[in-house]
Amino acid sequence: MSEHLTQINYLDPELLQKLGDLELVAREVVEGLRVGSHRSPLRGFSTEFAHHRQYAPGDPIRDIDWRVYGRTDRYYTKLYEAETNFDCHILVDASASMSYGSGKVNKLEYTKYLAASLAYLVLKQRDSVGLSIFDSEVRAYMPPRSAKGIIVEIDRLLRDIKPTPKTTIAKQLHDIALMMKRRSFVVLISDLLADPEDVLAGLDHLRFDGHNVMVLHTLDPHELEFPFKGTWRFEGLEQEMPLTTQPERIRDDYMTNLKTYLERLRSGCIGANIDYKTVDISRPVDEVLNEFFAERSASLTGAAVGART
Repeated sequence: MSEHLTQINYLDPELLQKLGDLELVAREVVEGLRVGSHRSPLRGFSTEFAHHRQYAPGDPIRDIDWRVYGRTDRYYTKLYEAETNFDCHILVDASASMSYGSGKVNKLEYTKYLAASLAYLVLKQRDSVGLSIFDSEVRAYMPPRSAKGIIVEIDRLLRDIKPTPKTTIAKQLHDIALMMKRRSFVVLISDLLADPEDVLAGLDHLRFDGHNVMVLHTLDPHELEFPFKGTWRFEGLEQEMPLTTQPERIRDDYMTNLKTYLERLRSGCIGANIDYKTVDISRPVDEVLNEFFAERSASLTGAAVGART
């Protein structure tokens, strides 16, 4: 590891692209995370009790804490520290829309960095990680394993993918849920360019099967800000008709619709006890993950406090 790399606090996407090797990228990102070595930023399903979370449909009845119910008249399930082996399954959207990028790194490339970094973090905790890649169908399914060489396989699978123009997120989430044999942490990384209700239905299937689900919603800054000026021809990446227009005329409607769309996804995930984060792909990867884990930790702590009151 070079002296230059060890002095970097946050690894921006362009630098990660220059590093090239996905395992090196993952190592550098994970080393920048402010997480304790003795406690996982992901919580597993071990036998050591940690705290409570409000019961959600699909949670195992056996995990309900009846003593807390007797005090609060509300159902809470027990959560456990990740002290024993657990599975993390990363779902990567490789559809054509993920190839969009206004900078040097597109959404799919950024997603590769996120996926590899999460995989490296899980393996560093001596847990198992798996990978599924989908577009219009499930293109690859790798069951969770704990061998460090899996990052090389993740890189190979991502490099070999040739996205198709159309994706059906809900169907693929249903299909992947049927393939998974054990309760897992499921991390979906996608731009979620589909009907929010369909996306939430697919996520609910995973949640009802007992999986702990997290969503990293990757969007390009131009998709988030719509900064275009002049006359533009917008080409559809998933078989939509092209549109030639002056963006200033439609910007207000676009931003209103985007806000509604993001809020529906966020509120739907919160209602189903699914962790959700919008990810601007121009931001440093380790900064995004640090923020996400901090938000998740605060949410879990709040649930534990609520259970005790």
